[in-house]
Amino acid sequence: MADDGKTLDLLAIGRSSVDLYGQQVGGRLEDMGSFAKYVGGSPTNTAVGAARLGLKTALLTRVGADHMGRFIREQLAREGVDVASVLTDEARLTALVILGIRDRETFPLIFYREDCADMALTAADVDEVQVRHARAVLINGTHLSQAGVFDASMRAATLAAQSGGRVVFDVDYRPVLWGLTARDHGENRFVAHDTVTEILQCVLPLCDLVVGTEEEIHILGGSTDTIVALRAVRKLTSALLVCKRGPDGCSAFPAAIPDRLDRGVVGPGFNVEVFNVLGAGDAFMSGFLRGWLKDLPLERCCELANAAGAIVVSRHGCAPAMPTWPEMQAFLANPDRPFRLREDAELEHIHWATTRAGTYDQLTVLAIDHRRQFEDMARELGADEARIPTFKRLALQALHEVAGGDPRFGILLDGRFGFDALAAAADHPYWIGRPIEVPKSRPLEFECSADVATELAEWPLNQVVKVLCFYHPDDAPELRGRQERQLVRLFDACRKTRHELLVEIVAPAGMPVDATTIGRALDRLYDLGVKPDWWKLEPMDDPAAWRAVAGVIGGRDPFCRGVVLLGLSQPVASLVAAFEATAAVPVVKGFAVGRTIFNDAARAWLAGEIDDAEAVTRLTDRFSHLVKAWRRARPAVGQAA
Repeated sequence: MADDGKTLDLLAIGRSSVDLYGQQVGGRLEDMGSFAKYVGGSPTNTAVGAARLGLKTALLTRVGADHMGRFIREQLAREGVDVASVLTDEARLTALVILGIRDRETFPLIFYREDCADMALTAADVDEVQVRHARAVLINGTHLSQAGVFDASMRAATLAAQSGGRVVFDVDYRPVLWGLTARDHGENRFVAHDTVTEILQCVLPLCDLVVGTEEEIHILGGSTDTIVALRAVRKLTSALLVCKRGPDGCSAFPAAIPDRLDRGVVGPGFNVEVFNVLGAGDAFMSGFLRGWLKDLPLERCCELANAAGAIVVSRHGCAPAMPTWPEMQAFLANPDRPFRLREDAELEHIHWATTRAGTYDQLTVLAIDHRRQFEDMARELGADEARIPTFKRLALQALHEVAGGDPRFGILLDGRFGFDALAAAADHPYWIGRPIEVPKSRPLEFECSADVATELAEWPLNQVVKVLCFYHPDDAPELRGRQERQLVRLFDACRKTRHELLVEIVAPAGMPVDATTIGRALDRLYDLGVKPDWWKLEPMDDPAAWRAVAGVIGGRDPFCRGVVLLGLSQPVASLVAAFEATAAVPVVKGFAVGRTIFNDAARAWLAGEIDDAEAVTRLTDRFSHLVKAWRRARPAVGQAA
């Protein structure tokens, strides 16, 4: 790509909404009982998809001054989309869309867009500097349907053309959004209308790339004969025209229109099961732009576009289904992919791991998820158990005083005594973990109903599921099998509910442990398909044991976030020595320590010997001491902090 002084690859303009996706598949929208919440809107989806494929993207839109608007802005930021021009409209609400999957051909849609925020976009909202720094500006048909958004789109397209940028037009035709169908016919993709055709054609002289389905080409060209419509469009623009053809791939026309679609530059489709067509066109656009904005051959642009679309039609949701670049590479490198693509476990794992929020060069966690230990302590001291939740709120306060908003800090809290603290932690940027196991259970049991996924469905998505398992690879087969089945169930539930998973492995007391034990345990769980986001392991003095662990994780799941060390009530000096022992083990990212930090302060506070302020001070001092010790042991981490 030439050095053209442009600092942004793509500025997408227009629709931005919250998609509420029915989670029950194969029935009427009327019978769906729960909905998943995603960002949505065609240009928003494309901005996310392009960012995941490695382009620098931004979005110009409006959202309401409401929870949904904040969700869109926060999620876009997590995706790496520039949100400087995601403007807040104090007078309007964020748009919503209700979607469902009825069958392989029916995908009901209800647009809640009356006087919504993004349709209030005006020409004055267009940042001229941002447009001039963009290699391409993407506009769409919906934002030509009313005067204000028409002016905003045309101004951005004109500025882009004047400054040497490219203008991309996604026809994005939804008749209901032009007032041409009843509101409950949101899935209808085509109604012929001369006025709509005339309005859409206004932008064509400015365009460098026009993308649409055959039906969208029909409305753009004013004919239901695709070739006739394409030729009508060609008379108005010299842009590259790309016709999306579903399972047949696409046909691109850089010049004159031939008499058949397959005489253009044809990009073959991929043979995958169609689960959900919604969002596939936006994925197609993001894939095409990944190649086109890097000046790749047209055939390669079509291949990337079709691959992105094929991946998305196999999944639930639009924006969250968009592939990442590592995922795209894996997909294209595997011609033996299954027809039911969402059954490709490795591809799904790459998708999960490369779309997780945040990266961690370190993670230092105050672990205060203990339940039985606090119960025993309160009973011993004759203290009221009802006071325990207050102490856990004090622990959160102590964490915040040490962390000061640094997201590389975290806290482990339970849902019983720590519920109030969990709710308060949601207002901070810290990593949050929450236990699921019955304390000290062996074989492993979950602290919930028989269906663990039902429990996790009630947990906020930013809570990482933590499970402690007293596990040894040489356990008796029956015991080992019971525990492994529980871990497999939990892993599957976490993926289905979109929660990260931390697995804590502790060797049972009395069983022999050597340099290979923990590595073998992890290897066995990987054999079962369990790929947690984090491992939590005991400190080990033997460098060979850490080499074994690092080798297993690196070989079985290079996307694993890493290992945090647990404390097991060890003295501070012992933990500091453990930190130093892992200084040369990059997979160890930090610690999650509890009783070493809180035990003395908790006893004194529950006994009434110290007040809240002194408890916070003691917690802060002990936690801060361990954080500093960790950073001294890992100089590179300390410098990064």
